[in-house]
Amino acid sequence: MPYIKIESGKLTDEQKTLLIKRVTEVSAEIMNIPQEFFTTTITELPDKNFGIGGKTIDIIKSEYKRNR
Repeated sequence: MPYIKIESGKLTDEQKTLLIKRVTEVSAEIMNIPQEFFTTTITELPDKNFGIGGKTIDIIKSEYKRNR
């Protein structure tokens, strides 16, 4: 049974539903395994709990919005 784990920032219920649906569809197609065999979990992390290039995501988002 394939297990798909997604770690992300905050998502809406609609985004989670669509993400699980599409990731499962594509994975099943590529792996040639029925969708019913897949388990998918989403772990939401606050933007302050992870970073890129030495900056937390909340800082990166703030800088991006300021520069747009």
